[in-house]
Amino acid sequence: MKQTFESKTFSIQIAADPKTVYAFTSDPENLPKWATAFCKSIKYVDSDWIMETNLGPAKVKFAEKNAFGILDHYVNPNPDVEVYVPMRVVPNQYGSELIFTLFKLPFMDESKFKEDIELVERDLDTLKKILES
Repeated sequence: MKQTFESKTFSIQIAADPKTVYAFTSDPENLPKWATAFCKSIKYVDSDWIMETNLGPAKVKFAEKNAFGILDHYVNPNPDVEVYVPMRVVPNQYGSELIFTLFKLPFMDESKFKEDIELVERDLDTLKKILES
């Protein structure tokens, strides 16, 4: 039987229209504005988005623009590692619900996973503040 990864799913309410949340969050150039724990900068090079991180450059592939609020992306910190990041924005009454799942990958110990959880929480809080201002 194949194993699954341990995961942590975050859900935050944002007092902004889902289309506004999606438009901002789906634009790769906005990533360094809110995902500051993971993304120092991002640029489009030779048909790839390259994100500068604390650990060096990482290639990022984003879901195609869509009407369903899907913001999934894949991060390749090196050619041998691909990290899947599922993310959605859905309507929540007069605002939005943003859902983000973080997986505990095989190379992560419990301490690293907890650190990443804290960093994601911080980044999602930053995103909420930006979109509600």
